[in-house]
Amino acid sequence: MLTRLALTDVRNHAQALLAPGAGFVLLSGPNGAGKTNILEAVSLLAPGRGLRRAALSDVARQDGPGGFAIAARLADGSEIGTGTTAAAPERRQVRVNGAAASVNALSERLAVLWLTPAMDRLFAESAGNRRRFLDRLVLALTPAHAHHSARYEAAMRARNKLLAEPDGADPQWLAALEAGMADHGAPLAEARLRTVATLDAALAESADPAFPAAALKLEGWDGGDLALQLRQSRGRDAAAGRTTVGPHRHDLAVVHAAKRQPAALGSTGEQKALLIGIILAHAALVAERRGAPPVLLLDEVAAHLDPARRAALFARLEGRGQVWMTATEGALFDGIAEATRYDLGDGLRPA
Repeated sequence: MLTRLALTDVRNHAQALLAPGAGFVLLSGPNGAGKTNILEAVSLLAPGRGLRRAALSDVARQDGPGGFAIAARLADGSEIGTGTTAAAPERRQVRVNGAAASVNALSERLAVLWLTPAMDRLFAESAGNRRRFLDRLVLALTPAHAHHSARYEAAMRARNKLLAEPDGADPQWLAALEAGMADHGAPLAEARLRTVATLDAALAESADPAFPAAALKLEGWDGGDLALQLRQSRGRDAAAGRTTVGPHRHDLAVVHAAKRQPAALGSTGEQKALLIGIILAHAALVAERRGAPPVLLLDEVAAHLDPARRAALFARLEGRGQVWMTATEGALFDGIAEATRYDLGDGLRPA
């Protein structure tokens, strides 16, 4: 968990300093006050583009000097940070205990999961969005997943570019790129399959009527000898302008288990409840596997739940690690006794 969070020129926050406690961290205030911006800052303390998937230059304060900085102290006393400079607004820098580090090194220090209002229709959106959601779950359990994912994507982009060469691609270069995709694609796919199977089993044991259990399955690519598949698909891929086989074709299939109905066909409320159920089950798995629960970021989640489900959510989260939540009104947090509270109604201040 985080024990200190300092922001410099992050979105609307020129300077902000928070000292979160071990349980609930509650941020209340009107729309536009910067609550979600604080959650985004925490999400950027993990690999990836954060909960908004924004360009780094957009994270920097618009009327600031350029660049931004996010620094955190963790419960074990270690310090991590990330940010950019005005000279290189799209080049992300990372520091661990004062020393330069790779972005992927963050996953070894902190596991972060989030839910935002934009994710409410995740099951009805593109396979790419569901794959990114799944990879966030995998990363929390398998920190090396970020390394394999980045290397696989880089090799695939290079292969696609090479296949588009008007004079034809160099076969030896293609073979080397395809070997790299196979080397990183195998552990990438294995980690996804393992996470989906484990989480599906955990959800099957769920007995919380407030958050119905989902049944999960990985679809879209059946595995096999990827290097051979890539070699055999060169002509097709060159014509298509993309790689048509591999774990980048995976999709997370989600079914409302009790109704035996695809999650995409459920109501918005049902989809929200299924999504929360998945996150809660996964958080329990992370706590078991890593010896510490993930940091949860729940943006405006209370406003989209009826009172009964809200109370059930608070009860499930009690004592389960550090949980950051936002709401436009502090009354939406009624039922939570112990918490670190901040009011952003007139600047950031303890509530």
